[in-house]
Amino acid sequence: MRARRRQSALIAAFAILAFAIGSTPVATAAMPSTIVSTTPAAGAVPPAPSTASQTLPAYAPVVPGRPLRFPEDFGSHPDFRTEWWYVTGWLASANGQPLGFQVTFFRTKPAIDDRNPSAFAPRQLLIAHCAISDPRHGRLWHDQKIRRAGFDLAGASAGDTRVWIDSWSLRREAGGSAGGDGDRGSYVIDIGADELSLQLRLTATQPPMLNGDGGFSRKGPAPGSASYYYSVPHLTVAGTVSRGAGVPETVSGEAWLDHEWSSEYLDGEAVGWDWLGINLDDGGALMAFRIRGENGSTRWAAASARDGAGGVQSFSPADVRFTPLRTWRSPRTGTLYPVAWRVRVGASEYDIEPLMDDQENDARISTGAIYWEGAIRAYRAGQPAGRGYLELTGYGERLRLR
Repeated sequence: MRARRRQSALIAAFAILAFAIGSTPVATAAMPSTIVSTTPAAGAVPPAPSTASQTLPAYAPVVPGRPLRFPEDFGSHPDFRTEWWYVTGWLASANGQPLGFQVTFFRTKPAIDDRNPSAFAPRQLLIAHCAISDPRHGRLWHDQKIRRAGFDLAGASAGDTRVWIDSWSLRREAGGSAGGDGDRGSYVIDIGADELSLQLRLTATQPPMLNGDGGFSRKGPAPGSASYYYSVPHLTVAGTVSRGAGVPETVSGEAWLDHEWSSEYLDGEAVGWDWLGINLDDGGALMAFRIRGENGSTRWAAASARDGAGGVQSFSPADVRFTPLRTWRSPRTGTLYPVAWRVRVGASEYDIEPLMDDQENDARISTGAIYWEGAIRAYRAGQPAGRGYLELTGYGERLRLR
């Protein structure tokens, strides 16, 4: 019965995807993840319409100097091409067993005629991924969904965080004041999939951390390759999870949320990225990424670090270095991933080790991408320094943003 339900869901997903974008395949990976394509025009503006009667959408640009405002920027930005809300974290069950979890909702605005009057026109697509990293299982429990927005079956609200596909949802509830950065509040996750479920409340203990230059985050040498990007580290987590046919378990832990939106994320020379977000044990936080070029070299890099007292520092490409220490090859796809790293940000250096090696995420059903995304531990000078998540994209094949 479960297999038949899953097969029906996959057929429906493919049908919606085909209806939405014709013959163009899409893929996604979060930086956590975004919408990508395997077509040749990487990072390019959509092709010109073939007839004068078509009007493709004009996407909003990402420009420096635009201040982020809360709570408005907790919500959706439908004029931009791609957007995601990306939640990762570490949980412990009542017996202390460690688990990693990831929930991501994506919104993308397809290149379709804006004047199409049909209520069925896919003016916005919603995609969701969820996964649990369970060392006892040895690989991810995961699931995925894709729907066009509308008919109250899927959507992303402006003004504050509320994004959903069917019964899967992520929403923010207002809470205590955090001064000029908006109230901190709580995020509520409700995911009920065939192989896993998560019902979690994530309560903010810190204000948003603006990445890059006040939330303007460069992704390449060209100024146009950029996003608006903030993180919410050190969310306290409480709730229940289940895996397989197991009963729900009470869990608690700590999480990280990223919210990012853009219209031109990567340039044509980029093949993928390495990203990490770490909740440091001293109350600080570290976000770092590098964009890789064709030969594996670093095309761009950046980082943001918040110390335990709340001070935030941004780092330029010259200040960030990712050095792989150990690899793991997937027995399913044959892809070789560098799963252990040494990451230098400014004067600080961290060694990164995964909770388990096999945290490969196969998202081909919804978006066409396969990537590594998993829970990691961070060490500094040989001592535990924090826990977080690592994402590795573009190792099996080149990612091309659309």
